[in-house]
Amino acid sequence: MVRFPKLATRLAWLTGFLGVALGAGTATSCNSDSPTPATATETPEAPAAATHLVGSKLIGEYSVQTLAGRVSQVPLVGALAKYPIKVYRLTYTTQNTDGQPVTASGALLVPTAPVALPLLSYQHGTLRPADEDHAPSYYSSSSEVYSAVSVLASTGYIVAAPDYIGYGASKNLPHPYEHAASLASASLDMLRAAREFCAQQKIQRNDKNFLVGYSEGGFATMALHKLIEEKNSQEFTVTASAPGAGAYHKSAFARYILNSNQPLNFLSTYVWVLSTYDRVYKLNRPFSYYYKAPYAAQLQANQFSAVPQLPSQLFTTTFRDAVLNGNDAPLAATLTDNDIYDWKPTAPTALFHGTADDYVPFFNSEDAYKAMRARGATQVELRPIEGANHFSGAAAYTLAAYAFLAQY
Repeated sequence: MVRFPKLATRLAWLTGFLGVALGAGTATSCNSDSPTPATATETPEAPAAATHLVGSKLIGEYSVQTLAGRVSQVPLVGALAKYPIKVYRLTYTTQNTDGQPVTASGALLVPTAPVALPLLSYQHGTLRPADEDHAPSYYSSSSEVYSAVSVLASTGYIVAAPDYIGYGASKNLPHPYEHAASLASASLDMLRAAREFCAQQKIQRNDKNFLVGYSEGGFATMALHKLIEEKNSQEFTVTASAPGAGAYHKSAFARYILNSNQPLNFLSTYVWVLSTYDRVYKLNRPFSYYYKAPYAAQLQANQFSAVPQLPSQLFTTTFRDAVLNGNDAPLAATLTDNDIYDWKPTAPTALFHGTADDYVPFFNSEDAYKAMRARGATQVELRPIEGANHFSGAAAYTLAAYAFLAQY
């Protein structure tokens, strides 16, 4: 097993330095000051016919100094960079929400290291269609994977970062926003493609697989973890998972929105979720079922157009009552199908969430923690980020999640 005890120590110190509250419990640790030789846990890799990988392209090679410079605004984080990295754009096959095969894409960050390395799946957060060039496979300076995630790779992780359906190679398709099944399957197929690429290129992997992501990426990470452990454990074993600020309890979240009498700053993205579910589950309800005039016509023309902040001004009474009273079974089923909070993970799992999150409320992680513990999950922890909202919590999450993963 390849361990990074010095990295774990430095990350833990940085986490404390930035004042991140890690909340209840102490992570179960398998730390050791005596690293096991890499050859002891190398995953056998033999070049074989790829079943998921379609193609690959080298984007660039980046030195430790270059990577450190990208995080110069965060004290001491650049010092974590250890290896140069190569960045590739992978294309691979996956399934769309209708079960049809599509070609998707993602970025693969590979450290130039003399040892076998773990594989880490990084699920990115919300990207509107206008932010297409922020998707991982573009590896632009605006991308989440360009700075902190690249430094993470440099510490000794092979990072697989799926674009998801709707971006990159599949940009002509609508993104299934917050749809658990397709986020999970696109991420899993990216992991498969990464494994095939490593085999072809004779890149050594060890037997560890980590999962991380924030916001929509947190939701995707949870969905991926659940998919691997419940249906694909013969292919991958999750070593540890650190989802952050995901909307895991969709049915409760919907009730929270429609019960709110306070302005909500993010109703436009909640509309995106609703539009996705109407399309994916073939509800095919008219916009006037969900939205009052004049917003029904406005959203039909452009689903990303401005909407009022008060739910009572936007949503119809009929729709509101259907959700709150549960008297529209097909609609209710779209929400419960995306409830991914109530299951039993086996791998160590830390649920990070800002306690003052006004975009994805904290109860999503709290409900998941309670439900998982009730099912007997012994290695799940709730890690509140005290006082943080959805955006201020992101930076704190990044360091705290990396510190958590580095223990294993």
